[in-house]
Parts: sequence; structure tokens; C-alpha cells
Amino acid sequence: MKFVFKALLTLLFFGSVLQANAQDSGVFSGNFESNFNVFLRDSLIGATNTPQYDTELTGGEAWLNLNYSKDDLNLGIRFDMFNNSNLLNPTGSYTGQGIGRWFINKQINKFNVEVGYIYDQIGSGIIYRSWESRPLLIDNAVLGAKVVYDINDDWKIKAFTGKQKFLFDVNPGIIKGAAIDGYLSLGSEESPINLSPGFGVVNRTIDDETMNLIIDNVKTYIPEEQIKPVFNVYLFSLYNTMSYKSFTWYVEGAYKTAEAFFDSAEPRTEISGVTTFGKFKKDSGSVLYSSLSFAKGKLGVTVEGKRTENFNFRSDPNLTLNRGLINYIPPMNRFNTYRMTARYAPATQDLSEQAFQADVRYRFNKKFSFLANFSNITDLRDEKTLLYREILGEVTYKYKRDWQLTGGLQMQKYNQEIYEVKPEVPLVSTVTPYLDFLYKFSRKKSIRFETQYMATDEDFGSWFFALAEYGMAPHWIFEASIMYNISPSDKSPKDPDTGESLNIVYPTLGVVYINKANRFQLRYVKQVEGIVCSGGICRLEPAFSGIKFSVSSNF
Repeated sequence: MKFVFKALLTLLFFGSVLQANAQDSGVFSGNFESNFNVFLRDSLIGATNTPQYDTELTGGEAWLNLNYSKDDLNLGIRFDMFNNSNLLNPTGSYTGQGIGRWFINKQINKFNVEVGYIYDQIGSGIIYRSWESRPLLIDNAVLGAKVVYDINDDWKIKAFTGKQKFLFDVNPGIIKGAAIDGYLSLGSEESPINLSPGFGVVNRTIDDETMNLIIDNVKTYIPEEQIKPVFNVYLFSLYNTMSYKSFTWYVEGAYKTAEAFFDSAEPRTEISGVTTFGKFKKDSGSVLYSSLSFAKGKLGVTVEGKRTENFNFRSDPNLTLNRGLINYIPPMNRFNTYRMTARYAPATQDLSEQAFQADVRYRFNKKFSFLANFSNITDLRDEKTLLYREILGEVTYKYKRDWQLTGGLQMQKYNQEIYEVKPEVPLVSTVTPYLDFLYKFSRKKSIRFETQYMATDEDFGSWFFALAEYGMAPHWIFEASIMYNISPSDKSPKDPDTGESLNIVYPTLGVVYINKANRFQLRYVKQVEGIVCSGGICRLEPAFSGIKFSVSSNF
């Protein structure tokens, strides 16, 4: 009842504002998104033993976002609903509903003031980024206030404070931050050097209850491993983007003062004499990240490098996995879109990572284009420990406007022990050739075929994937695909009678209907256990069997 009362008051407030401005030239907009899942139990592939498969059978989520803008005033409110949802925890169930976000933003001369749930970042996000990723149910908005002051046309300064959102509550710990960003142009008008420098600082203060939880945990360690946690931690970041002719260079260095953070891979010895893994450590941290790009004519080259050490930063140091993340460290691997090339994706390691990536693209002519990508990620504490390596080459050929053929080869090394916390398993080594063929019958009708083969002796063994997609613009898309465990390993699902590994087929059938800004999608899916990632933030999800229906609408 208390929640309903608050929600009604909020909606009435926004309704009165909209009504008062109905005769003015304000802009009302919004969007709606909803997912509905039917869970069909399949014990053979491991789609079982969760509340949805055992008792609930269905689950879903919905978000309704409403915005109003007039002159220098912007208002917004979002309603979130979760019914037997598996987004928060793929092996659990979550139900809840309420106001997921509201905000009021007003420009007052050179000041921009915003209160409510705020999304923002400093630099590339290394010391602070509040953002949302619905596939992983990450919503790290800060409930608080932000002020931005335009010093002049080229320089601005901002400051903010608040608490980090978690579902319909907030995480403990007060977050405060400030940043100054600017623009400089040097050199001549014919050959200018453009600079976009910035500096940011963030502070997080934990509360007494959070501190006591850390102390109680540390007290169980032997005296030599005990630490003295602090209430405040400070982060500093200096960054700059330089542009000169065909070159763009971004560099950012960040430092975090010493604080207590949890390292799940660190062995600890308890007073009882038992040794386990996972303990609180106290140390300072740093990140150095840089990206250099060149683009001219037919050639484009991007080179990136990153060094990360002890940079775990959360609203509550007791939180783990994807909970409570205040910052965002850019990933250092290619964003793959094909089913097999994206099967093994590395999650960003915030405690120890040294990474390098290079991407080269060249267009020979209107028909031929080529790209090559190389990424290499190692453990900073032991550079001999390879975390991830990818080598990929791809060629695309276009014939007029009739058809297009894309072919490529990917080779990977993937540390499953680190990324999926599976002890004593070997590096996954894969070789994956793939083809993508698109043929256009007319301006409105087309068909596309994909085929991929992943050769590996590790994990579940080798795979074959095939997809056919038929499009009838502007409304319909039909798809059918199979993922076939062509050479299963001893970790693949077993025949319950003989105990032998099975060659299982994982089919998908789907249809999409699009009408203007509305999109409806219905799919039957059988999916193997795997990694789901969003911008370097990943988690391991169990196998899925069932029906997925989704709706999205913009207005």
C-alpha cells in the first residue's frame, strides 16, 4: 500500500505538469519494452532445477518510460515490473514492481541542475559511470543531484552526489564526484591540433553497518592477513583526446587510494587453520588506458592498450559479481556478433589485467573490403597466465546491390578457469570459420544465410551452426537456426541409459513483426549454457528451453 501511494503521487505530479503545459509547445515522448518467457523443462540439456522450470513456468519484465520536454525543462519517469524474472539471477526468481527512475532537469542560464536517478560518467568511465544494461539487469543510476556549470563555450565543470540504485532501493555508501572538461585548438587553421582534456575525482564513503561487516569478516583471518579498512576512498582520473588530421589519440590514467576490496582468487587462512579462497585485501589501484586511431581514405587502424591493477570499486566492498559497480573499465576485445564467434567472451578483470588490441580495416574498392583484429589479455600478476587471445580475419564482397558475401576465420584462447570460475579446466582453444550470404530479391525482399563451425576439444566440444533469415520489408522477418554439438566432449549432456555424450541439436524458430516504431518478436529457443556479456560485463547463464516473446515501442 505504501508503494502504491508513492507511485500514485509521483504519477499525479507528472500528470499535472503535462496538463498545465498541454497548450504549449512541449514535447511528450516515451518507450515501452516487455519480455515474456515460457519455460519448458528439458533435463537433458540442464534446463531444470530453477523456480521457473519447476513451479512458475512463466516469467517476464516490463519497462514504461515517459519523458516531457519544454524549453529548458526536462522531466522523466519510468515504471519497472518483474514477474518471476530470471534477469537478476539466472538460477533464481525475482518479483517486484515500482518506480524505477524519475528525474527533473532544468537549464538555468549557465547552470544545468538535475535531481533524481542520474546517468553520467567521467572520462571513459574508469572512475565513475552510472549506466543501464537490461539483459544483465544492471542499473547503476545514482539517486541524488548533479550540477553542471558552463564556464564558457569550451569549458564546463560538474559535480554530483547520491547513492547508487539497486532495483527499487539503494546500495549503502555515499558517492560524490566532480569533473572539469574542456576544448583547446592549437596550431594553424590549415593544420589544427584539437585537444579535449579533462580531470575528475570521485569519493565513496561507506556506512557503519558496511564497515562492521568487513571487520567481522577480517577478524576470521589469521593475524598476519588481517587488514584495517577505511571509510573513505578517493579516485582521480586525468584524460585527453587529441585529434590531428587523420589521427585521434585518447589516453586516460586513473588512481585509487588504498581501501579494502574483496579478491575471490586470493587464498586466506582462517584462525581455525582452514585455508580457503577469497579474502579482503587493502591496496591502492591504478588503470592506464589508451586508444590511437588512424582513418584516411580506404584505410582505418585502431590500436588500444590497457593496464589494470587493484581497481575494484563498489558502493559496498562486500558486494560481488556485477553488484554495486560504480565504475566501468573498457573491454579489450572485439565485439563479435555471430553466434559461434561470440560464444566465448572475456569479462573485464578489474584486479589484474594487461591487454592489447589492434583492428585494421581496408576497402580495396566498392566490392572488396577486409578487416583483421588481434587482442591479447594476460594476468598482470603473472604475464605467463594467458586470459584471452583472439585472431580474426574477415573479407566482404558486394555485387552491385544484389548480394553480399562475408567470410572469416577466428582463432581463440579462452581461460575458462578464470572467466567462468571452473577450477582445473584447460584453456579453451577454438578455430571458427564462418560465412554470411545476403541476397536481395527486390528492395523489400531478401534472404540471408549464416553457417559457422567451431572446432575445439575443450568444454562441450565442437559445434556447427546454421541460420536462415527471410525479410519482407518493412514489416516481417522470419528466422530458423540450429546449433549442433557435432563432436561432443565428456562435459556434454549424457544419455541417461548409456552415459555416452550426446550429439544434441539446439533449434531456434522466430518471427519478427515491425510496424513503424513498434517491434514484436516471438521465438522458440533451445540454448546451451554460455556467457552473456554487455560491454565487458559478463555472467555465466545456464541452458534455456522455452518460448520468448518481446515487445518494444517508441512514441
